[in-house]
Amino acid sequence: MSHRSEALAVRLEAGAAALAAFASTLSETEWQTRLPKDGRKVGVVVHHVASMYPIEIHLATLLATGQPVSEVTWEGVADINREHAIGNDGITKEAALAQLAANSAEAATAIRALTDEQLDRAASVSLNSDAPLTCQFMLEDHAVRHSYHHLARIRAAIATGKRQEGERVSSRARQVGPLCIEP
Repeated sequence: MSHRSEALAVRLEAGAAALAAFASTLSETEWQTRLPKDGRKVGVVVHHVASMYPIEIHLATLLATGQPVSEVTWEGVADINREHAIGNDGITKEAALAQLAANSAEAATAIRALTDEQLDRAASVSLNSDAPLTCQFMLEDHAVRHSYHHLARIRAAIATGKRQEGERVSSRARQVGPLCIEP
Protein backbone atom coordinates (compact mmCIF):
# COMPACT_ATOMS: atom_id res chain seq x y z
CA MET A 1 0.00 0.00 0.00
CA SER A 2 1.32 3.42 -0.90
CA HIS A 3 1.07 6.52 1.25
CA ARG A 4 -0.96 8.17 -1.52
CA SER A 5 -3.51 5.37 -1.77
CA GLU A 6 -3.82 5.32 2.03
CA ALA A 7 -4.41 9.08 2.08
CA LEU A 8 -7.09 8.78 -0.61
CA ALA A 9 -8.80 5.93 1.25
CA VAL A 10 -8.75 7.88 4.52
CA ARG A 11 -10.32 10.91 2.81
CA LEU A 12 -13.03 8.72 1.26
CA GLU A 13 -13.76 7.14 4.65
CA ALA A 14 -13.88 10.54 6.35
CA GLY A 15 -16.35 11.87 3.79
CA ALA A 16 -18.60 8.83 4.07
CA ALA A 17 -18.43 8.99 7.88
CA ALA A 18 -19.33 12.70 7.88
CA LEU A 19 -22.29 12.05 5.57
CA ALA A 20 -23.44 9.13 7.72
CA ALA A 21 -23.05 11.09 10.95
CA PHE A 22 -25.12 14.00 9.66
CA ALA A 23 -27.74 11.80 7.99
CA SER A 24 -28.19 9.74 11.16
CA THR A 25 -29.37 12.86 13.03
CA LEU A 26 -32.11 13.73 10.54
CA SER A 27 -35.77 13.47 11.40
CA GLU A 28 -38.06 11.55 9.06
CA THR A 29 -39.32 14.87 7.67
CA GLU A 30 -35.76 16.00 6.96
CA TRP A 31 -34.92 12.61 5.42
CA GLN A 32 -37.84 13.14 3.00
CA THR A 33 -36.84 16.75 2.15
CA ARG A 34 -36.27 17.38 -1.54
CA LEU A 35 -33.03 19.08 -2.49
CA PRO A 36 -33.44 22.40 -4.30
CA LYS A 37 -32.58 22.32 -8.03
CA ASP A 38 -31.97 18.55 -7.75
CA GLY A 39 -35.43 17.34 -6.75
CA ARG A 40 -34.25 14.14 -5.11
CA LYS A 41 -35.03 13.42 -1.47
CA VAL A 42 -32.20 13.63 1.06
CA GLY A 43 -32.49 9.90 1.77
CA VAL A 44 -32.33 9.04 -1.91
CA VAL A 45 -29.16 11.13 -2.29
CA VAL A 46 -27.48 9.45 0.69
CA HIS A 47 -28.28 6.06 -0.87
CA HIS A 48 -27.12 7.38 -4.26
CA VAL A 49 -23.66 8.17 -2.87
CA ALA A 50 -23.47 4.65 -1.46
CA SER A 51 -24.64 3.00 -4.66
CA MET A 52 -22.21 4.93 -6.87
CA TYR A 53 -19.03 3.83 -5.06
CA PRO A 54 -18.74 0.50 -6.93
CA ILE A 55 -19.17 2.23 -10.31
CA GLU A 56 -16.73 5.01 -9.45
CA ILE A 57 -14.13 2.50 -8.25
CA HIS A 58 -14.63 0.39 -11.38
CA LEU A 59 -13.95 3.39 -13.63
CA ALA A 60 -10.85 4.35 -11.64
CA THR A 61 -9.64 0.75 -11.83
CA LEU A 62 -9.91 0.86 -15.62
CA LEU A 63 -7.59 3.88 -15.62
CA ALA A 64 -5.26 2.15 -13.16
CA THR A 65 -4.74 -0.58 -15.76
CA GLY A 66 -4.31 1.93 -18.59
CA GLN A 67 -7.72 1.28 -20.16
CA PRO A 68 -9.86 4.20 -21.34
CA VAL A 69 -13.24 5.03 -19.86
CA SER A 70 -15.50 5.09 -22.90
CA GLU A 71 -19.19 5.46 -23.58
CA VAL A 72 -19.83 7.19 -20.24
CA THR A 73 -21.68 10.46 -20.76
CA TRP A 74 -23.30 13.07 -18.52
CA GLU A 75 -26.62 12.15 -20.14
CA GLY A 76 -26.05 8.55 -19.09
CA VAL A 77 -25.17 9.68 -15.56
CA ALA A 78 -28.41 11.69 -15.43
CA ASP A 79 -30.34 8.60 -16.56
CA ILE A 80 -28.72 6.46 -13.85
CA ASN A 81 -29.50 9.10 -11.23
CA ARG A 82 -33.12 9.43 -12.37
CA GLU A 83 -33.68 5.65 -12.40
CA HIS A 84 -32.03 5.34 -9.00
CA ALA A 85 -34.26 8.08 -7.55
CA ILE A 86 -37.42 6.41 -8.85
CA GLY A 87 -36.38 2.95 -7.68
CA ASN A 88 -35.29 4.10 -4.22
CA ASP A 89 -37.86 6.78 -3.44
CA GLY A 90 -38.85 5.10 -0.17
CA ILE A 91 -35.37 4.10 1.01
CA THR A 92 -35.13 3.95 4.78
CA LYS A 93 -32.42 5.68 6.74
CA GLU A 94 -31.23 2.36 8.14
CA ALA A 95 -30.89 0.74 4.71
CA ALA A 96 -29.16 3.74 3.14
CA LEU A 97 -26.69 4.11 6.00
CA ALA A 98 -25.92 0.38 5.98
CA GLN A 99 -25.21 0.51 2.24
CA LEU A 100 -23.09 3.64 2.70
CA ALA A 101 -21.00 1.91 5.37
CA ALA A 102 -20.55 -1.29 3.36
CA ASN A 103 -19.80 0.30 -0.01
CA SER A 104 -17.48 2.99 1.36
CA ALA A 105 -15.50 0.31 3.21
CA GLU A 106 -15.19 -1.75 0.01
CA ALA A 107 -14.18 1.36 -1.95
CA ALA A 108 -11.52 2.27 0.62
CA THR A 109 -10.13 -1.28 0.50
CA ALA A 110 -9.93 -1.12 -3.31
CA ILE A 111 -8.16 2.25 -3.17
CA ARG A 112 -5.63 0.97 -0.62
CA ALA A 113 -4.70 -1.81 -3.05
CA LEU A 114 -3.55 0.68 -5.70
CA THR A 115 0.13 1.41 -6.23
CA ASP A 116 1.58 4.82 -6.99
CA GLU A 117 2.21 3.64 -10.54
CA GLN A 118 -1.46 2.73 -10.94
CA LEU A 119 -2.59 6.05 -9.44
CA ASP A 120 -0.40 7.84 -12.01
CA ARG A 121 -1.69 5.94 -15.07
CA ALA A 122 -3.79 7.99 -17.43
CA ALA A 123 -6.17 7.15 -20.24
CA SER A 124 -8.96 8.96 -22.04
CA VAL A 125 -12.23 9.53 -20.19
CA SER A 126 -15.35 10.06 -22.30
CA LEU A 127 -17.09 11.83 -19.42
CA ASN A 128 -14.42 14.54 -19.65
CA SER A 129 -14.27 15.07 -23.44
CA ASP A 130 -11.86 12.14 -23.82
CA ALA A 131 -9.17 14.02 -21.87
CA PRO A 132 -6.42 11.75 -20.56
CA LEU A 133 -6.96 11.60 -16.81
CA THR A 134 -5.11 9.72 -14.11
CA CYS A 135 -6.61 7.11 -11.87
CA GLN A 136 -5.89 9.40 -8.90
CA PHE A 137 -7.78 12.29 -10.50
CA MET A 138 -10.75 10.04 -11.23
CA LEU A 139 -10.79 8.88 -7.61
CA GLU A 140 -10.50 12.40 -6.21
CA ASP A 141 -13.09 13.87 -8.57
CA HIS A 142 -15.64 11.11 -8.10
CA ALA A 143 -15.45 8.51 -5.31
CA VAL A 144 -13.57 10.68 -2.78
CA ARG A 145 -15.40 13.95 -3.50
CA HIS A 146 -18.89 12.53 -3.89
CA SER A 147 -19.89 12.32 -0.23
CA TYR A 148 -18.47 15.78 0.56
CA HIS A 149 -20.34 17.31 -2.39
CA HIS A 150 -23.70 15.85 -1.44
CA LEU A 151 -23.22 16.45 2.30
CA ALA A 152 -22.75 20.16 1.62
CA ARG A 153 -25.93 20.27 -0.48
CA ILE A 154 -27.92 18.30 2.10
CA ARG A 155 -26.74 20.52 4.97
CA ALA A 156 -27.69 23.63 2.98
CA ALA A 157 -31.15 22.27 2.19
CA ILE A 158 -31.82 21.30 5.81
CA ALA A 159 -30.55 24.68 7.07
CA THR A 160 -32.75 26.49 4.54
CA GLY A 161 -35.75 24.44 5.63
CA LYS A 162 -35.14 25.25 9.30
CA ARG A 163 -34.67 28.93 8.50
CA GLN A 164 -37.92 28.98 6.52
CA GLU A 165 -39.76 27.19 9.32
CA GLY A 166 -38.42 29.77 11.80
CA GLU A 167 -39.62 32.58 9.54
CA ARG A 168 -43.09 31.01 9.34
CA VAL A 169 -43.26 30.71 13.13
CA SER A 170 -42.06 34.30 13.53
CA SER A 171 -44.61 35.51 10.96
CA ARG A 172 -47.45 33.71 12.77
CA ALA A 173 -46.31 35.23 16.06
CA ARG A 174 -46.44 38.73 14.53
CA GLN A 175 -49.94 38.04 13.19
CA VAL A 176 -51.19 36.89 16.59
CA GLY A 177 -49.71 39.92 18.35
CA PRO A 178 -48.10 40.26 21.73
CA LEU A 179 -48.86 37.63 24.28
CA CYS A 180 -50.43 38.68 27.56
CA ILE A 181 -49.27 36.57 30.40
CA GLU A 182 -51.11 37.21 33.64
CA PRO A 183 -49.17 36.96 36.87
